Amino acid sequence: MNQRPSILIARAVFPDVVEKLQQHFEVETTPAGVVWSSAELVQRLQGKAGVLTTGGERIDAALLAACPHLKIVANLAVGYNNFDLPAMTAAGVLGTNAPDVLTETTADFGFALLMATARRVTESERFLRAGQWKEWSLDLFAGAEVHGSTLGILGMGRIGQAIARRAAHGFGMPVIYHNRSRLTPELEAACKATYVDKAELLRRADHLLLVLPYSAASHHAIGAAELAQMKPTATLINIARGGIVDDAALAVALRERRIAAAGLDVFEGEPRVHPDLLTVPNVVLTPHIASATLPTRSAMAHLAADNLIGFLVEGRPVTPLNPEVLAA
Repeated sequence: MNQRPSILIARAVFPDVVEKLQQHFEVETTPAGVVWSSAELVQRLQGKAGVLTTGGERIDAALLAACPHLKIVANLAVGYNNFDLPAMTAAGVLGTNAPDVLTETTADFGFALLMATARRVTESERFLRAGQWKEWSLDLFAGAEVHGSTLGILGMGRIGQAIARRAAHGFGMPVIYHNRSRLTPELEAACKATYVDKAELLRRADHLLLVLPYSAASHHAIGAAELAQMKPTATLINIARGGIVDDAALAVALRERRIAAAGLDVFEGEPRVHPDLLTVPNVVLTPHIASATLPTRSAMAHLAADNLIGFLVEGRPVTPLNPEVLAA
């Protein structure tokens, strides 16, 4: 009888996902609250054919060289900037991610964060909880209009398109967008979205929402120069990835009211948050929870499990990122 492959679950996941994987593999789990260092991860991966990761575990050439038995890394996130994909391909290690299952949930949250930012929800709640509300006044926490205002979207993949549909059809917002490649006329019509260059996007948007993938090219895509091109009444929402925004420059722009407010679900170097962002009142901060509904997070974890099973047991992964590994 052949020995079953061994895999590591690098972060705590739902029990039913563990049980599903245990039907096919020898499974090593990770206790809740534990985050392995790079050296610890290498140690845990010895003899493992696969690993389920969450997007926070860096898979690079050094780790791959130290883990010769590794065959697949299954991210339960849609993003995979934790992967050195060329190094994985060179080492014959498959990478997979979890697209599609979180599109609508993340779009919901992006719109929720936009509204909370525009309408100063958390700022006013802190004011109330501190016992500072003594009387009603006409301009008390008067924020920005959402309906009818111009939404700018930087990055127009599935999530960007889902947000555009909500904005245009639900809130009557003119939608403009910039993307590496323009959408088809049919998709633009469905989203009621107009393509513009980045400079026009920054200049015209009343609310600028970031949904682009992180890469070396998109690092600090929004920095001091870009913030200076935005309206002083504009808001900035980042549900994409930390590092796309220069958080230090954003904190300065918020403090000096160069833009009105920001809503951030992701941060450069997270879970660390730039300390200056914690001291400005006009920012809504959430801990990377855009996809955090139980059904969606469960679907993400199950898709990662299905990729492990599909590849190591059946030879057919569901969502491969470097399918050339399969051909090899």
